[in-house]
Amino acid sequence: MLDFAALSSPTPRTAVTRGPAIARAEQGRNGMLIGVPKEVKDHEFRVAVTPSGVQEYVDRGHTVLVQRQAGAGSGFVDDDYEAAGAALIDTAAEVFARAEMIVKVKEPVPAEFDLLQPGQILFTYLHLAADKPLTLALMRNHVQAVAYETVQLPNGTLPLLTPMSEVAGRMSVQVGAHYLEKENGGSGTLLGGIPGVPDAEVAIVGGGVVGTNAAEIALGMGANVVILDKSLERLRELDITLNGRVHTVASNTRSVAEMVRRADLVIGAVLLPGARAPKVVSEAMVASMRSGSVVVDVAIDQGGCIATAHPTTHSAPTYEQYGVIHYCVTNMPGAVPRTSTIGLSNATLPYGLDLADRGLEGAINANPALAKGVNVYDGRLTQKGVAEALSLEYTPLAVAMEARPVVRA
Repeated sequence: MLDFAALSSPTPRTAVTRGPAIARAEQGRNGMLIGVPKEVKDHEFRVAVTPSGVQEYVDRGHTVLVQRQAGAGSGFVDDDYEAAGAALIDTAAEVFARAEMIVKVKEPVPAEFDLLQPGQILFTYLHLAADKPLTLALMRNHVQAVAYETVQLPNGTLPLLTPMSEVAGRMSVQVGAHYLEKENGGSGTLLGGIPGVPDAEVAIVGGGVVGTNAAEIALGMGANVVILDKSLERLRELDITLNGRVHTVASNTRSVAEMVRRADLVIGAVLLPGARAPKVVSEAMVASMRSGSVVVDVAIDQGGCIATAHPTTHSAPTYEQYGVIHYCVTNMPGAVPRTSTIGLSNATLPYGLDLADRGLEGAINANPALAKGVNVYDGRLTQKGVAEALSLEYTPLAVAMEARPVVRA
């Protein structure tokens, strides 16, 4: 167990130029204080760092503060974290007050806004394009916010979004099949049909990671699957990847309308990195679907790509509109936390270690992919797609970094 008398005290909220890093410098510590609070979003059982990840941080000279029971929902008990070298903390307030970097899974909820400290690094999923109150809170509190979902490699891939997109894509078909059952409000259609009875029609709007994984599961369950995407090159890749078993259709208003009208299950899987998702499926298209059909909008955490979709929770996951069951849970992977936690930690840990080893400025200067993850820096919004979606002022990261005042201990 660590001696907390040696750790930093809470940073005064009025001292914007004094962050946890200053406390560290004053105390002569070299390692960073990493905080892992328990997730509080509805039915969110994931945790940001596994015990193995804690050991990696500790082995590099960092201190990890883990809130008690933070990993219990994913099958990681407090003893596992303590054995890995973590200090167990009773409350989220203490974790936020002491840590220089907060590592989470989901975006802070309103109850956590005032726990955020000036100068503190926040490393988590944010999806700010659909959340103006959170964006303003991060700017107001001068949090250095790095979003998993906008970290982007030179080839355009999103390495920290990919594992949860894989989970959500696979889950979307599983969930859709469940709600197609009559007792759950659906039409009573079996995805794979049986001999003499047609397979269910599944329309997947978007051919990225979510769409590809959804297609694999839907095909495995015997459904008749169509993927719509604007990119012909991507459709060609999918045709090869899925061995010609999926129908590929170029996405336009008419083709989307036709495929949605015919579908028993529509999966919304459209992504614009860092920006609000476009409404590809209109209200009229949903109204044209058969009663008892199901839509699953996986893009809902970015505002959704289905016009009739609005966010739901695991406690109340569905609602009906035009006779169509809507499932729009914003943290779908939270339902399978063991798989999701391990997959997420595998992806995020190297970036978290880089932030801890180098500090924010050093890490983003050395890693352009990580620099793209910075959404808010020193009170300025540095993600253009978010600024456009929320009608807020955009400041390029380089400009924000140059404008940051010199901090003196």
